Order: sequence, then C-alpha cells, then structure tokens
Amino acid sequence: METKDILLVVLLAIGAIQGIIYGGILWRTRTLHKTAKQFLATILFFFSYRLIAEILHSFGLGRYDTWYYILLEYNWIYGALIYFFVLSYVTPTFKLKTKHWIHFLPVLIEIIWSFFIKAQNFYWDGTRESLSWLGYWGYVVWMRYPTMYIIAGGLIVYYSFKAEKILNYPPVIPGYRIIKENTKWIKRVVIALRIFSILFTAIVLIDFLFFDYSYSFFGDPIFVIMAVITYWLGLEGFARRNTLAFKKVEILSEKDQFQLEEIANKISNVMTEKKLYKNQELTLAGLSEAIDVKSYLVTKALTSIFNKKFNDYINELRFNELKSLIKDPKNDKFTLLSLAFEAGFNSKASFNRTVKKITGNSPKYLKSEAY
Repeated sequence: METKDILLVVLLAIGAIQGIIYGGILWRTRTLHKTAKQFLATILFFFSYRLIAEILHSFGLGRYDTWYYILLEYNWIYGALIYFFVLSYVTPTFKLKTKHWIHFLPVLIEIIWSFFIKAQNFYWDGTRESLSWLGYWGYVVWMRYPTMYIIAGGLIVYYSFKAEKILNYPPVIPGYRIIKENTKWIKRVVIALRIFSILFTAIVLIDFLFFDYSYSFFGDPIFVIMAVITYWLGLEGFARRNTLAFKKVEILSEKDQFQLEEIANKISNVMTEKKLYKNQELTLAGLSEAIDVKSYLVTKALTSIFNKKFNDYINELRFNELKSLIKDPKNDKFTLLSLAFEAGFNSKASFNRTVKKITGNSPKYLKSEAY
C-alpha cells in the first residue's frame, strides 16, 4: 500500500472512530432533546459505517468478495434522518409515530433492491442470457450508472429544505418557547450536509459523464470531506449536548392572554405614534408610565407576546429607525454613529451589540449592504 493510501485510510479511520465515539455519547445524552440527539447519533453511525466500508475497499475487501454481500448501501437514509433530527429538536413533545415511517420507505426499497442486484452474481456466468431481464437491466442501472447517488443526493436536498423550513417556522407548543439563538448551529449542520450532498452528486455525475465512471477522479477527496464532516458533526453535537432550544413558559388563561395582548397593542401604538424608543433615557418604568400599566405587566407582555426582553425590543425598534435614516439621501453627510444616536441608541457599545446581534455583522456593513 502506497503512502497516500495509508494516509487516506488513517484520515477515514479518524472520522469513523470519532463518529462512533461521539455518536455513542450523544445517544446516551439525557436532556429535553434526547430523541433529537439520537437521530444525530444515528447520522454519525451511518457516516462512520460508510467510511469503514470505504476503508475495507482500500484493502481490497468488499468489492466482489464475501464482504460485498454483507455491506449494503444506506445512502437513502440520510435525508429522513436529517429531517427528523431537526423536527424532534424544535418539538419538545416529539414522538416517532406510525405516519413518520413513510419517510424511511426509500431506505427499505434501497436495501431490497441492493440484495436483489447483489444476488445476480450467483446466476451470472458471463453471458447476458444467464440473467432475467429485470436482473440484467437492474444490475446495469444500479452498478453502471450513478443512480443510487443521484437519488440519495436528491433526498438529502429535499429533506434539508424541509428541515430548514421547520427551523424558520417551528411548531408552536403550549408551555414551551423556542430559543432561536440555540438553533443556529442546527441550520449550519443542515446547510453543510446539503452542500456536501450537492457537491458529491455533481462530482459523481462529472466522473460518470467524462471519466467513464472510474471513481478515480472523486473517490479520495469526497470521502476525506465526509470524514471531516463526520468529525465536525460529532464536535458540534457534543459541544451542544446540554444546550436547550426551548424554555418552559407559563400557560396563560384566556383572560390573561387577552389582557397581555391589549397591553402589547398599547406598547406598539405608543412606539409608532410617539416613537418613545428615540428617547435615549427610556426605561421600563418610563414606558409603563407612558401607557399607564404596571411595570411587571409590561415585562410580561413583552416576553409573552413579543417574545423579547425590554432592551432587545427597544433596540430592535431603534435599529429599524436607523435603517430608515440610512436610506434617506439627505442623511448621507452624517456619520453612522450620529445616525445611531438620532435613532435612540445611547452608547456606541449598545449600538454595536445590537447590530451584531441582528445582522451578524459589524456596523460598518450597514451602509454597504441593503438591509
């Protein structure tokens, strides 16, 4: 075995071993997100399984020997696992129900079909006539064309978009409120897996169309990337194994809900009409006095109806005001900081924090980007 082959095996082995270790840790994690962590662990286990299969291939095992009939393809399972990982993460009461198993039907089809295709080798005597029509063409389509990879890539892309939609519009569960900041890493995972899937599928197609499907063009780099992703997924999951995406909240009675909605409307109206947020000295007590409502009820309305703390709510209004000021051509002569003070921010630090929190960028990008 050449040095580059040894290095490849080592890299794949590191990814596979770490995937198994982190997967085992996540599987045993006991938090509100127990089910979600088990789905993530399952993704890691299947990634590790695929890397181990590739390591065996590097040693000449698993092509057309005994291992060939043991190692199956599970490429069509990743899409469903990604989807249920996200769904269970943003749904604290999630339970896998009978209706959910339909999403794993492609995996069952892949396993049955894989067994059928591999069984053709028992009948093959070197002639086309030794196989049935379905056996021959099934073998050709399955083994000589990138069919399984294209379908796998399509499933991952499809389910990744479904998962991202759930992240953007999570289900409303009574008694729980989602902490969106704690779901950002999930979106990174979903996007990374989608990009990897698209890249993998594109390179397979290029290799098939222009390099006679030799695997030599894409094999090593793709599986190294897969090993890196496995390692990264494990680290992400391990680092956030105790991070909760939800917090429990009080379930309001109909009367209390109506009262808080009325207070929220008062807050919105006074902000729209009087622009109290432009007052740099505005406090919770000042807002309470302005709408003639006790402070604790204002706080409760902000957290229950707007899902925001007082400072975050006011600073977001100031940020929106700043955007309007920036768009006005007559304000081009003013500095960004002076416009921020005009919008109601009372310090440069508060302004910088708010912009970073909302946009993810520093304030200098505000004038160059269309917000």
